[in-house]
Amino acid sequence: MKSNYVRANYQVNQTVNFRVLSNDQCQEVYYAALECLERTGADFYSNEALEIYKKAGCWVDGNRVRFPSRVVEKAVRSAPTRITICDRNGNRSMFLEGRNTYWGPGPTNTYTLDPFTGERRRPKKSDAVRAGIVCDALPNIAYAMDNGTVMDVTPTLSDVHSFDALVRNTTKPIIHWGFGIDQYNDIIEMAAAVAGGLDELQKRPFIILYSESSPPLRHSAEAIDKAIFAAQKNVPVIYTPCTFAGGVAPATMAGSLVIAIADSLVGLVANQAVREGSPFIMGGLISTMDMGSSILAYGAPELSLLSAALTDIAVYIGLPMFSTGGCTDSKCIDAQWAAESAFSNLIAGLSGANIIHDCNYMEYGNCGSLELLVANNETIGMVKRIMKGIKVDDYTLAVDVVDKVGPGGHFLGEQHTIDNFRKETWWPSLISRLRYDEWKMEGAQSFGDRVKQRTQDIINNHRAEPLPNDVCEKLDAIIERAEAREAKLNKKDKK
Repeated sequence: MKSNYVRANYQVNQTVNFRVLSNDQCQEVYYAALECLERTGADFYSNEALEIYKKAGCWVDGNRVRFPSRVVEKAVRSAPTRITICDRNGNRSMFLEGRNTYWGPGPTNTYTLDPFTGERRRPKKSDAVRAGIVCDALPNIAYAMDNGTVMDVTPTLSDVHSFDALVRNTTKPIIHWGFGIDQYNDIIEMAAAVAGGLDELQKRPFIILYSESSPPLRHSAEAIDKAIFAAQKNVPVIYTPCTFAGGVAPATMAGSLVIAIADSLVGLVANQAVREGSPFIMGGLISTMDMGSSILAYGAPELSLLSAALTDIAVYIGLPMFSTGGCTDSKCIDAQWAAESAFSNLIAGLSGANIIHDCNYMEYGNCGSLELLVANNETIGMVKRIMKGIKVDDYTLAVDVVDKVGPGGHFLGEQHTIDNFRKETWWPSLISRLRYDEWKMEGAQSFGDRVKQRTQDIINNHRAEPLPNDVCEKLDAIIERAEAREAKLNKKDKK
């Protein structure tokens, strides 16, 4: 046997390599974002944020804030390069570091595609329950989001009710949004009740808060105050712009990256000025504007290209990255639905983004589909196998086995085959590899048929580990207080 220890400068690809930008290009785009923040600045509509920026050394002129590069770079250096997220039971589940990758759904769709009736309708709280159940059941889905803004509850508490539905129906980590700070307080109080207190939630966070700015270079009080709130509570937060080339960003891909980075970094500055080392995740839902329909295209190749490039820059500056994949502009379960979602899953996975969301998004983000999430669970498995790469050593080269079998033989009965065929090969659960006659005998189902059947089966039969009764009672009490608060505010507004 030859030795691997006498080689000089032997390089190994542990996984498949994929990059859009070199380090020099990452530096160039990053410096362009710093130049925009220093020269042009951004507008803010939060008095608290303006005061924080002023104390941090920014130049504040009314609502316009300009950011000296030293202030931004100090925030970049103080933010953690890795964040560990736990599940509901406190088990370490997601390691947001380097190019570790985790997939999941997205939130706040206007519509949902009912997996039983096929109806496109407004989401209900029961749909958020279904989202929790389906996320909990799928092995390649790492976390849960709500799959739609629920409409059959008090409108200003849709976020609180969605979190309640999720946390009762999955043990997986939850990424969640909120209308404002009052609702964020409710949600964190609920999460703390589940975790056993705020200090326990901070030690073992199972929730990541989510906030979205209004590019280009404009940040509402609701958006930036959430980044501040997360730092005050010392819980992880994603601060992400939603940029589309040719609309709220330059039509060039590089210019669109500049806006996305700049609008994410200002959230970082506020977050780190409140608490250095607070867990912060940069993001971007970044794509192109379709000039024919004026939609933000979710199935566009530019979404995959820009998201991968943004991931390169996030790795370059040392921040965990929130990306997008597994989504489509299709309005129904068809070939476009499958092609766009699978392609973006592959590119997002190979890019090494830490969190890939929107794996349930169809119809340019307007509609959520649990069936799409189930289908993506299958294709994500394929992507993970590709990402795993090929291990090359004396054992896997199997020269001795080849010599033993010899010309014209077969490897079916070899112990080497028995030991390796399962772990070397990806095994589908929905994709059919049956021979034609067997496929006909089993009902001649299409992939879409099998996806629908699997989705319904999960919803009907899967149940997550239930929360203890005393915790459920605490959640009920928090929601009751929130309902009373909102009722009082509505009564006051009517007067």
